[in-house]
Amino acid sequence: MSKSVAGSIRRIILAGANPGLRLFDDNGKVTAYASIWMVDWSIRGAGTAVVLWFDGIVRVVSEDVDLASWLERYFVRSFLEVQGLPWHEPAVERDLVQVSMNLADGLSAKAADIQIEMGGVLDRRLFATDNFQLAEGNHSLSLVIVPVRSATVSIGGASVPGFVQVDGSPDKPGSSAFLTTAEVWRR
Repeated sequence: MSKSVAGSIRRIILAGANPGLRLFDDNGKVTAYASIWMVDWSIRGAGTAVVLWFDGIVRVVSEDVDLASWLERYFVRSFLEVQGLPWHEPAVERDLVQVSMNLADGLSAKAADIQIEMGGVLDRRLFATDNFQLAEGNHSLSLVIVPVRSATVSIGGASVPGFVQVDGSPDKPGSSAFLTTAEVWRR
């Protein structure tokens, strides 16, 4: 356990990984957002899930729809990456989610008819904060973040338009697509 800035004890509520991506068009408009969850343990159980926003529709896919719905409501809706997107009540689908990820090569995920590929690792670094605001209040977050050069999303075999935005410096590259591991959320 750790203490927050105010001194109260913060307890772990989730441990796992949450890679994510945003794809953009030539005008800088978001064309797709995906949040891929590999939950090793949480106060709501363990499992995998994909949250996808595309064309104004939010889809949540997991074998454990209760866990996946909690991930979408508790975490994803509060992420800065989705602010400004028309975020409607999600279509929740019970289906197998398969994820293969390593920090050398990237990620491949399949959920229902959704296929996500991420690759071209740019960096690996530690991130930690005791001031991550979610709808339920302030949280602590620590993780290893791995920005990547490329990502694709397809739905039913059709490619979703858009590309990854890469920025930052050679010493600290950034990307709108990233892997994570050793992710721990505390409340």
